[in-house]
Formats: sequence, C-alpha cells, structure tokens
Amino acid sequence: MKLLVLGLNYAPEKIGIAVYTTGMAEALAAAGHEVQVVAGRPYYPGWAIMEGHNGLTYGRSTENGVDVTRVPHYIPKTPSGLKRILHYATFALASFFPMLLRALFWRPDVVMTIAPSLIAAPVARMAAGLCGARSWLHVQDFEVETAFATGLLAGEGRTGRLARWFERRVLGSFDTVSSISPQMCRRLREKGVARERIVEFRNWADIETIRPLESTSLYRLEWGLEAPCIALYSGNIAHKQGIEIVVAAARLLRDRKDLMFVVCGEGPHRAKLEMLAADLDNIRFYDLQPRDRLNDLLGLATIHLLPQLAGAADLVLPSKLINMLASGRPVVATAESGTGLAQEVEGCGLVTPPHDPAALAAAIETLMDDPALYAELADAARARVMERWQGRIILDALAMRLAAQSREAEPVRTVRTNPSSRFKA
Repeated sequence: MKLLVLGLNYAPEKIGIAVYTTGMAEALAAAGHEVQVVAGRPYYPGWAIMEGHNGLTYGRSTENGVDVTRVPHYIPKTPSGLKRILHYATFALASFFPMLLRALFWRPDVVMTIAPSLIAAPVARMAAGLCGARSWLHVQDFEVETAFATGLLAGEGRTGRLARWFERRVLGSFDTVSSISPQMCRRLREKGVARERIVEFRNWADIETIRPLESTSLYRLEWGLEAPCIALYSGNIAHKQGIEIVVAAARLLRDRKDLMFVVCGEGPHRAKLEMLAADLDNIRFYDLQPRDRLNDLLGLATIHLLPQLAGAADLVLPSKLINMLASGRPVVATAESGTGLAQEVEGCGLVTPPHDPAALAAAIETLMDDPALYAELADAARARVMERWQGRIILDALAMRLAAQSREAEPVRTVRTNPSSRFKA
C-alpha cells in the first residue's frame, strides 16, 4: 500500500496531534507500507519555530522509514482567530505543490489528511482525485465549532455561516471520514456525513511505555516536591483548556499542606497563569519534559487534572487523557454531565462542572481523603486503557482498513465506487 498523509503537526512536536500522526505513519512504514507525509514546520505548543528548523523553507528527509516533506507556513506568536486562519491557510497553500507532485508522479493508493487543519483538506481531496486514490479525512478536533465555543470566532454573521458551509462541503467530499470517539463520530453524522462513510479511529496509548510507576518519580526528587499528594496538569496551555480553574482550585486549597499543584506545559496562556498564581506557594510551573521521560512525569501525579471549557467536551477528546489513564492514576475532569469527555472519564475518575473551582477542589479532596475510592478508580483507569486504547489493536485495525481501501483504489482509477461498510477501529 502507498499512503500519502497531509498533516500540519508532526514530530518532533511531542504533544497533541503530532504524536498520533507520527505514530500512525511510522507504524505503517514499519509494517512494510510506503508512507509519505507532507507536514508543517514544528512549532507546537510554543507557537514558535523549533530549533534546527527554518520556517521559511521547504525540506525533505526520511524519518524512521517515513518520507517527510516539510513546508513553510505562518506561525503567529499569539494565535487569535484571524491569525489562526492565516496560519492554516498558509500551510494549505504551501502544501499544494508537494501534494500535487506526489499525486501525479508517486500515485498513492490512499490520501489521508488530518484536521486540524480543515482548510488544507481540499488540497488532499484534490490530490486523491488527480490519481484516483481513495480519500480519507481524520478529524482530531472540530476546529470550527471549537473556535466558536472558545470565542476565537463569532458564531453569528457572515463569517460563521461561511465557516459552517465550508465544513459541510469538506466533510461531504471524502470517501471516508473518521474521528476519535463515539461522540465525535455521532457529531459527524449530525453534520451530514453518511453513516457508511464514518469510521471510529481512536487515539491510543503505548501501554508498554506508559504504565503505573512502581517507584517514586525522579521528578519528585529533582523538583524538590515534598507534599504527599501531587495534582498534575501536563500539556498545552491554551484558551480551550480553561486552565485558570486549576489556579482557582489551588487558591481554595492553599491551606492543605499535603497537596501541591504542578502545571507542566507550554503555550500562549502560560504567562497569564503564572501571573494569576504569583501569590500562591502551592502551585509550581515547569516546561514540557522530554518524551522519553513521559512515564516518569505521569507517575509523578497522585491525581491528574483535565480542565476543559464548557461547550468543548464533545468537540475534541483531549489526547492527554489516554496517557493519564494508562499511568494508573484517577483523573478529575471538568465537563458537563453526558458529554463525551464525561463518559470517557466516568468510572475511572471524577467529573465536575466547567467553571466551578469549588467543585474541582472538592473532587480533589475527595480522592485525597478516601483511599478506597482512590484505589478503585486508579485500578479502573488502567483497565479502561487496556479495554479501549491499546495501540497495537487500533493500528492493526487501521492498517487492515487502509489496505482494503488500497485494493479498491485500482478500479477507481477510472470509475468511482462506494466505499466499504463502516468499520470500528
């Protein structure tokens, strides 16, 4: 099989979508398939070009068996709504010719694109059409609705109507459209995607690398953390996470000397958070840590914190949740009851309403003060990952699905046929 992937985020970015696009491409290459990727220059989550890369040039290399072409694009220091659109649009424009050349001369069997960025998806669809390949759109994040929910874009007016029209047209143009949870797949159906074209393709955990820590985390010693309980948030620090609630909860629990809050991450809102917490001695901030030390970092947590703004819990399933659960620690998430995020956490953590610091603080204390409940949820967290997010099973199922589409690609060099029936990875 020959697979061409268009994805803005790719390694060496070490959190978020890049981890899964890279993992998918490398796993398929290791299985003997030919995989080429057209990606952006690495910038996330710091929203600045990473050292060793040039944001103004094209580049091509072979990375762990994958042929990777990197294209230049605009990287805003502060990703407001308009700047983010420009960021995505420049990536789409820069990827046009590399995708065109690969479609015409390499002739892939399947062309897959990852959203975000939805603006670049028509480039992938065009490439598939040029060479008769099957087209696949994988939705990691409903970025249009998320932009409305977080206030990056106004939902009413001409801009909102245009964005929703564009989303419907793009979703309706691909042979296969996948997303990462049952709730997000249902949202695809609500947006008009035919049921038989929808695939559930979950993110996954590396259950061999990420596992319950049997000894004290080295970070506890390196960072001088003496409190018995560590409430940890690790990941991107941006608007849609609503991480201000963590600082507010720390303020409410500042008298608990047995508890320390740790925020380990980078992003455009970190400076604001540090200012909010300047007078608190029970919260500390650290940069993102190396990927090869992720298990030690996750094992630092007694309790994992997963804040999310209201309205975003069915639009994106935070990828960090999977590794949190794999570490065998309970999670406290902020989400409305009945949302996709709440359903994923239920039974292996506690869920509190968004924008309610008192409820978040109370949930943290409940887990601290009830050892039996804590142990029950911690065991359930690891079991949940084994049940739903084993990487080998998910990626093997994806490879089978892609291989089936690859076989379908031969007759559609001249005649389009209907895609095969729905498959749940």
